[in-house]
Amino acid sequence: MRMHCSFYKSKQRDALLCMRRTIVRKIKERIIMTRIRDIKTTFTAGEVSRELLGRGDLRAYDNGALALRNVFINPTGGASRRFGLGYIDAAAGNGKLIAFEFNTQQTALLVITNGQIDVYSGGVKETTITSPWSEAQITQLAWTQSADTLLFTHPDTTPKKLVRSGGGVWTLSDWSFFTNNNIINQPYFKFVDSDVTLTPSGTTGVITLTASNDVFTLQHENTRIRFRGKEMEVTDYSSPTVITVNIIEDLPDTSSSIDWFEQAFSAARGYPVSVAFHQDRLVIGGSRDLPNRLWFSKSGDLFNFDLGSGLDDEAIEFSILSDQVNAVRGIFSSRHLQVFTSGAEWMVSGDPLTPSSVQIRRQTRTGSRIDRYIPPVNVDGATLYVARNGQEIHEYLYTDLEAAYTSTDLALLSRHVIEDPIDQDYDQKNRLLFVVRGDGKFASLTAFRAEAVSAWTLHETDGLVKSVSVVGDDVYMLIERGGAYFIEQLDASLYLDSALSGQVGTPASVWSGLDHLEGKIVSIVAEGALSQDQLVQGGSVTLSEPASSVQIGLAYTHIIEPLPPNEVGKVGAGRKLRLIEAIFRLKDTASLRLDIGRGAKDIALEQFGETQILDGGMSVISGDVKVRALGWQKDGTKPLWRIEQSAPLPFELLSVSTEIKVND
Repeated sequence: MRMHCSFYKSKQRDALLCMRRTIVRKIKERIIMTRIRDIKTTFTAGEVSRELLGRGDLRAYDNGALALRNVFINPTGGASRRFGLGYIDAAAGNGKLIAFEFNTQQTALLVITNGQIDVYSGGVKETTITSPWSEAQITQLAWTQSADTLLFTHPDTTPKKLVRSGGGVWTLSDWSFFTNNNIINQPYFKFVDSDVTLTPSGTTGVITLTASNDVFTLQHENTRIRFRGKEMEVTDYSSPTVITVNIIEDLPDTSSSIDWFEQAFSAARGYPVSVAFHQDRLVIGGSRDLPNRLWFSKSGDLFNFDLGSGLDDEAIEFSILSDQVNAVRGIFSSRHLQVFTSGAEWMVSGDPLTPSSVQIRRQTRTGSRIDRYIPPVNVDGATLYVARNGQEIHEYLYTDLEAAYTSTDLALLSRHVIEDPIDQDYDQKNRLLFVVRGDGKFASLTAFRAEAVSAWTLHETDGLVKSVSVVGDDVYMLIERGGAYFIEQLDASLYLDSALSGQVGTPASVWSGLDHLEGKIVSIVAEGALSQDQLVQGGSVTLSEPASSVQIGLAYTHIIEPLPPNEVGKVGAGRKLRLIEAIFRLKDTASLRLDIGRGAKDIALEQFGETQILDGGMSVISGDVKVRALGWQKDGTKPLWRIEQSAPLPFELLSVSTEIKVND
């Protein structure tokens, strides 16, 4: 290396001194360059795929983590141990949870299982109602609600109406379309070729109708037919071409005609797939045999589907026709009527919606799941729906710039977190979207578009989650544990699952009421401190010391594992590195179990600051915990630290500051 010094060449000693100073300076620069200070202040990109280990250029790399299990991401960026699950009651079996909210003060949880609906209010069962749906059919059950009425649809069963009347009386009945002089104003359709004719044997009373081709089945009995604009009821099936009918409106003559229709919904042709209310109309989306058709009731007359002469307030119906199959899978009332089909997403517009103004336009081509109904949910003005492939959750959002909807995959960087979603609902209070997976785990998305927060985390419990529903501010889950099904509620005051809490005036050693956990090893928090795990026998446990307040339930483990520091990759791949020091900024935390390369160890938090007492009686600290580390590692794809703990105690991590040494 050639050196440039401001000394005369004749003064060799001074030249050597200059060279020495230069070498020392460069060594110091190198030492400084390889000592890196990295500060992680947010987890707002959530748990990301390991495929991002080579994408340090992405914003999600700095804001994400390799593993975020059983933690919630706060919109402000920190991570906290997820809420525990409080035990409510045993369910009759597998099924679905649905919210029933008839005003801001009165809400109920519907637990739909094989052949019954259990109604819960405030965690207490009110009543049980007999229902027509088997366990296998529940996955295709769709619903919508207005005031005290909830409407159910299923493609293979008669649509039902659940009404809560005064005094807390619940009634489940069939839909009743508007009827005037025994004329039922329901949707009609001709399911066979347009040139098929019917010929009546008479003009009044009980007659026979003869079709020119095979049309009828035994299931047509007790259905309605409109022939030349006149209504009649099928009373008897004779053959595929001959039926007996009772004429309700007299016919002018016995001429054959192609002008005839049968009721659109019946055991013979199937029933509605989905339903919604939009612009003061009842909207039916698809049926078993008419999967791509939409029906709109008369304005202000929700069960009247009389098409009339096409006046502004009269009913509307049309099919969704395009270059692909468009079986309706869900409809959602938002800024426009949004229609989610098996192959695309559509917008139905019209302000107001009338037979002359209605328009339907395809917006995106993602498609929705066809094997089950998963209700779309509204989050900050966008509609979130599960894609047909069962690997994506899309945000369907209207943009004023394009005057159209766009569909964005919210889990593009966290695809592994939402494999096979089977149910979802949104908790507005905590800004959390809950997604139940087919393997019994559940994911949560902290969504806050204004602050660019979109953070996925994955959750596990000792059992299989089957359904989720948000009722008011409460989140309920249906969970299978050891072959039994339980209704449980997320509770911010609990740190255990399937848990019960209790207080007594006089400290007690024996705590009972734990029959649902019979034979399970449970964790116990007594008087705000950890107690020894116990085996539930005879529905009770015995503490080593009496306590006046306890939480008893199943433990779960939360994990936080960061991505490797982004700055290390900029220095150079394949170089040795080690963690010198890490500072963990905590809030209201009672336990920290940390692995910095030499195995997980509990950190004694008492030495780092003053403790505070939470309402639950637990001692916590808020402040910085500084940890020193030793040891080099060669693999730059592994995290420098890991938090993994099952202690049922408060935990919240705000930020982590690390000092790292990099060497050749």
